[in-house]
Amino acid sequence: MLRNTGNTDAIIVEYGFLDSKIDDVKQLKNNWPDYAEAVVKSIAEYLNIPYTKNNNESPTNNSGTYKVVSGDTLWSIAKKFNTTVNEIKRLNNLSTNLLKVGTDLFVPTETDTYIVKSGDTLYSIARNNNITVDRLKEINNLTSDILSIGQRLKLKDSTINKYIVKIGDTLYSIANAFNTTVDTIKKLNNLTSNLLSIDQELIIQ
Repeated sequence: MLRNTGNTDAIIVEYGFLDSKIDDVKQLKNNWPDYAEAVVKSIAEYLNIPYTKNNNESPTNNSGTYKVVSGDTLWSIAKKFNTTVNEIKRLNNLSTNLLKVGTDLFVPTETDTYIVKSGDTLYSIARNNNITVDRLKEINNLTSDILSIGQRLKLKDSTINKYIVKIGDTLYSIANAFNTTVDTIKKLNNLTSNLLSIDQELIIQ
């Protein structure tokens, strides 16, 4: 059914036929990236705008993707990935600060982290990054092999520092100073309480 859309162009994309019970289904399942790319290319040509093939790659080697959820803003996402609003807008060719829930954004990530994508497993991630599954689980404190799309995994241990407790220090103030958490410090140092003693040596990640 076609409707009068006024000045808005209506574009119909046809992927197959209802009376095809085998071929079109298999073709769509096995070649969906090519079909999607062809649609983007065709629409770009129709609208007379520049087209560059994506090849399923991020704009840069040290970027990942993040799916926008309800309540997200460019500022909150930038803070989460330790970057700037302008950098996220640049990576995604955004001209406004408006976001749509469910949108996949390119975000800068460190070279020692990995963003889980559809189809990833701990084994495939470990193999592609020259690490063992057990080590990957240990670094990320994983207790199972279950992953979620968009999950951020560390591929290397963070830098370890040693800190000597001073008068007035608390676990909270130390955690805040090193951009970590109280629970992380307690786990690294096998602490069972929040009590500290002056000149106590702490391992800080």
